[in-house]
Amino acid sequence: MIRRRHLSVAATLLLAACTTTGGPKSAPSAEKVMNLHEAGLERVMGKTAAQLVALFGDADIDGHEGQARRLQFVGPACVLDTYLFPDKPGAEPVVTYIDARLPAGDDIDRASCIAALSRRAAAP
Repeated sequence: MIRRRHLSVAATLLLAACTTTGGPKSAPSAEKVMNLHEAGLERVMGKTAAQLVALFGDADIDGHEGQARRLQFVGPACVLDTYLFPDKPGAEPVVTYIDARLPAGDDIDRASCIAALSRRAAAP
């Protein structure tokens, strides 16, 4: 009987822990999500083309894909594609998406590629 009562109390406490109080919480901002899940990308995300050139040097490819401007930076360690879109009408386009791969085409961690390309630009 006492054991059953303990189980009942434990179940009640577990259910109480799952409930929320107050209204719905707002979704986390894109910046907070990026910081939690994509550490190292902040050096590129939200940057303009001029800021990317200052970081990596001249783009190896500067083109358009649909409404996006694509700047590609190539180094011995990796290839980084950055896609820039304006965040509001008439605004200067900024990086909203990044793709990285090894020169052979296999995927590579995007933050590692950014670090490698940054070192390339800093080299004399």
